[in-house]
Amino acid sequence: RSYLQADTAVKKISGYITKKVASRLEELFKADRADFEHKWDDIKIFIEYGMLTDEKFFESAKKFALIKDTEGRYYTFDEYRTLVESAQTDKDGNVVYLYTTDPTSQYSYIKAATDRGYDVMVMDGQLDSHFVGLLESKLEKTRCVRVDSDVVDRLIPKADDNKHHVDLTPVQRDMLTALFRRATPKVDKTEFVVTFEAISAEANPVILTQNEYMRRMKEMAAVQGGMAFYGELPDSYNMIVNTEAPVVKKIRQEADAELLPVVAPFQDEIDRLNADLKTLRESAPDGKLTDEQKGRSTDLEQKIAAARNDIDRKAAEWADGKPLVKQVIDLALLANGLLRGESLSEFVARSVKML
Repeated sequence: RSYLQADTAVKKISGYITKKVASRLEELFKADRADFEHKWDDIKIFIEYGMLTDEKFFESAKKFALIKDTEGRYYTFDEYRTLVESAQTDKDGNVVYLYTTDPTSQYSYIKAATDRGYDVMVMDGQLDSHFVGLLESKLEKTRCVRVDSDVVDRLIPKADDNKHHVDLTPVQRDMLTALFRRATPKVDKTEFVVTFEAISAEANPVILTQNEYMRRMKEMAAVQGGMAFYGELPDSYNMIVNTEAPVVKKIRQEADAELLPVVAPFQDEIDRLNADLKTLRESAPDGKLTDEQKGRSTDLEQKIAAARNDIDRKAAEWADGKPLVKQVIDLALLANGLLRGESLSEFVARSVKML
């Protein structure tokens, strides 16, 4: 096999066959596009494989290869760029191709994007995790972004702005972070990073997003050898708490009234200890602490950690008596297919009780 692959005559034959196949497919596309579109979902995997593995085939196939969107419409590469270029060009001049890998489970994200006037490609094939990378490398000034990788306002950044910024004091941020972390059920091989953003009153109270790069690496690792490191990493989600949502405002108001007075003394202690730690480190002009200073520094760091643990503990105790916090988190998990087993059963029981 290796001998044949390296043989000049075999290479010429292979190149000729590839050229003829591409030519014939282009003829079929031009002769009856409707029929070609009808067959596309069945033949797509073979054409994509050829485009991924053969540079010359890609150049030929880009004339008839199709992109399907969530409305079931088919476009050539040139047609699709014309369709989305005006609305989906970011502040750096890149045309952003939004895509979904599962139109059913990612429906809410798709709707938010289409309501904004964006178009979303369907990339649910076996090779599509690789194919989106090929599109980025072959199409000039193009980025591919999965529709659930960020909130809709940041999928295609139009300008540098800070409109989602939330004004929280350090103690409020620590308190609310601990509160939402406590109320998040354990999901196997999954981590959640809690953040706060002022999105809009109409948006969901809690939104889950996944980093585009890390998720894509994990998907590629599932079908490609040599990438086991990425495959072993846990799934990481950003848990974005929408502080403009009415229910989150209610939670925050209750926490400020009932929990903040309890945890504020611990934050005051953290601030004082941090100030002492800063003074201690600045006392060494060359940055090198003496053994005595190192011991003092370690003691201060341990006390800071203990005070943070106290904030977490108080927030956890408070969260256990607030089913509304768990409810908004479970709704986000449910929307992303992450609420299962005992956690799903508890959610149903809690929902019935709250009704």
